[in-house]
Amino acid sequence: MLLLSAKRSTPPEGHVFLVRCYPRGSCENHGDKYLSLMLFLVSKSKTGKPIFDAFILDKDGAPSPFHAKRTTEDTIEDTQGAFLLRFMKRSDLESLYAANPVVTLVCGVIVRQENPMPMSASDIGRHLGRILDSTDGSDVSFYVRGKIFHAHRAVLAARSPVFKAELIGSMLEPKVPCVTVQGIDPVVFEALLRFLYTDALPAAGEDDGSQTNFYQHLLAAADHYALDRLKLVCAHKLWERASVYYTGGVLACAEMHDCRELKENCTDFFVAEKTFEKHVTFRQLVEKFQSILAQLRKKSGI
Repeated sequence: MLLLSAKRSTPPEGHVFLVRCYPRGSCENHGDKYLSLMLFLVSKSKTGKPIFDAFILDKDGAPSPFHAKRTTEDTIEDTQGAFLLRFMKRSDLESLYAANPVVTLVCGVIVRQENPMPMSASDIGRHLGRILDSTDGSDVSFYVRGKIFHAHRAVLAARSPVFKAELIGSMLEPKVPCVTVQGIDPVVFEALLRFLYTDALPAAGEDDGSQTNFYQHLLAAADHYALDRLKLVCAHKLWERASVYYTGGVLACAEMHDCRELKENCTDFFVAEKTFEKHVTFRQLVEKFQSILAQLRKKSGI
């Protein structure tokens, strides 16, 4: 039997928290290989932004640098908490227990109060967006399947190493006024340009499958232009739309464009389904990517 001892300091005025410890994981933790922690705010006060810290004390009574984690949430309510779902492996916990019959787990909460002198949100994206919408100062244009887009070499070069090589480096003469872009739809290229200037994407419409297709193409374009942040944003958008119908195509996109985070989530989704080999999208997928089949079978143990 494992005994966990939790130390608690006096909570900030108006805030009372509940920490739940799951030595064998939780239903959201993909099995029982990890110890999970969940923090809930049980008092009425909802002000402030909590920081949840947890760490294990080693045999000398000092915090272990190998078993310490922190999570930050904008809000914590009674039904929605701060999660450390994979705080530490059970194998590591059992190793500590073998050396010491008592394992001490220390949890701490810091509540950040609202700034008494609030700052306005940055508006640089709005201003750069205005520059993109006008032709003032533009020094390069892109021809994309019949549509012309005006832009600024310096902005694109600062955001993308590929654009820098194409527009400023030796791959293209600075005097070339228009660049023809192949293999990208105008709506995707427009969204890519908008992100380069504003670090934001256009609002998504109803998800009837077209949005999933759009974000797959945008992820491919982001990979082509070495825009790692945009790739990650697209990955999050695609994962929000994960379903049996679309996950196969999303996994193929992640495989082709080296999006590790999205690939891991998609393979976990198929493994959780347990009947992934029966899905038509899955069978079509493995015809092209045998490596995915091997990875799925390894994760599912078949």
